[in-house]
Amino acid sequence: MPLAVQLSVVIITFNEEKNIARCINSVYEIADEILVVDSYSTDRTREICLQKGVRYIQHLFEGHIEQKNFALSQATYPYVLSLDADEALSKELIASIQIIKRNWTTDGYTMNRLSSYAGKWVRHCGWYPDRKIRLWDIRKGMWGGYNPHDKVVMQEGSTLGHLNGDILHHAYQNASELVSKIQKYSSIYASANRFKKKSSPVKIAYKSIFAFFRNYILQAGFLDGYEGFIISVSNANGVFYKYTKLYEINQMLTVSLIITTYNRKEALELVLLSVLNQTDMPDEIIIADDGSMPDTAQMIRSYAKKFPVPLLHCWHEDNGFRLAEIRNKAIAMAKSEYMIMVDGDMVLSSNFIKSHKKAATKGYFLQGSRVLLSEKVTRRSIENKRIDFWPFQQGITNRFNAMHMPILSKVFSVHQGKFSLKGIRGCNMAFWKEDAMKVNGFNENFVGWGREDSEFAVRLFNNNIRRRNLKFGGVAYHLYHPEHTRDCLAVNQMLLQKSIDEQLKFCDKGINRHILQHEKVSVNE
Repeated sequence: MPLAVQLSVVIITFNEEKNIARCINSVYEIADEILVVDSYSTDRTREICLQKGVRYIQHLFEGHIEQKNFALSQATYPYVLSLDADEALSKELIASIQIIKRNWTTDGYTMNRLSSYAGKWVRHCGWYPDRKIRLWDIRKGMWGGYNPHDKVVMQEGSTLGHLNGDILHHAYQNASELVSKIQKYSSIYASANRFKKKSSPVKIAYKSIFAFFRNYILQAGFLDGYEGFIISVSNANGVFYKYTKLYEINQMLTVSLIITTYNRKEALELVLLSVLNQTDMPDEIIIADDGSMPDTAQMIRSYAKKFPVPLLHCWHEDNGFRLAEIRNKAIAMAKSEYMIMVDGDMVLSSNFIKSHKKAATKGYFLQGSRVLLSEKVTRRSIENKRIDFWPFQQGITNRFNAMHMPILSKVFSVHQGKFSLKGIRGCNMAFWKEDAMKVNGFNENFVGWGREDSEFAVRLFNNNIRRRNLKFGGVAYHLYHPEHTRDCLAVNQMLLQKSIDEQLKFCDKGINRHILQHEKVSVNE
């Protein structure tokens, strides 16, 4: 049923003395309240607002979305028109809003935005109609999106209408202003999408070229003359910089390689040799040692001198199979943001670290595979310190897992379903340290072999951290050994099932106590 409404016009500002008066003047005819939320301007913005008789609040700026939602929270009426200070209403849009105020029928209304460059209204280049939700019932939606490209996000099922008339956006006076804004936004885009989106030299090139073609040809920017050409070139320039900055910032990933071991220094030595052979070294290597004899520590010390990065030994006393605990201690020690975890009998192909780093994506953990070596091949490899294996030699199984094909890896390294535990193995797994902290690491209630990897994955899933399988990359060869005893498997299976049934997100006995202990040690040192 239609109803008459009162309307709050909400405007956020910072040093907008050139624009704010025009914005305020354009809304007098439709506003029952004009609210300006200012980020402590240092020009005449405050003075002008007070002269205009608006309600004026100062609030520290934490981001466009945060500031606009704060402004909504201060509005007197639930029906709000939100504007930026460099915007104003056309006469036609004012008339449309006056009608809607007397006859409100939906949850919100969209309107077109018309932007200017150097005083000329631009109707092509993808700039128009630029439809926006700016008038709505704030009980039905709030500001969302990502900074600074915010948008109004309505609740599911909300209804929308469209109003005639335009928001007049006085955008840029010259090329310097346009390029400055493009540089600012490209930096924000790169930071906001670090490890969430991928970039590459090829992507930078084709995205930039297509951006100009789309704006100038497909969106008829040529009809706007000189201004359309400048805008199209600048937009392409913006695409170039945002993907270039994203590519560069994604290269700055820091990696800790965690290698678990227990009294098998001959196998561990092969693994260390394979790490020395990497095309892309990790930032540090941590040996997570579940209580090996002193000869393992001696061997690690001898190899530490050969490594160009720190090789650290994380050891605790032998008290039975406590893999979860030693992993947590190693993760607590790690200084990098990304953890790649392998067992001490996994010989790494030369591009192992590079493949993992390239596939690292925020919101995912990575599950790699393994190539199984026979007992005979394993024995000869240890005797000869051989680390060069290939897919078609005798004495290996899982040959498909030995294929390294970067192009196919992009295609087949895909999301493995919302809750799939098939093939979960900690012997070749990678994850963000912050995600491990979120679930409190591995569950130290697991004693003896079995299911600790799957239970860790369950809690990651329950925290909306998804799984991606690494295919045709991250190749690692598993040295043969007899199977572990499975005396504790039934109990461990019950722990796993408990995490599944109760949808646990956090374990009570995990990494947090080692983080605190590590911080104490660091302070004492």
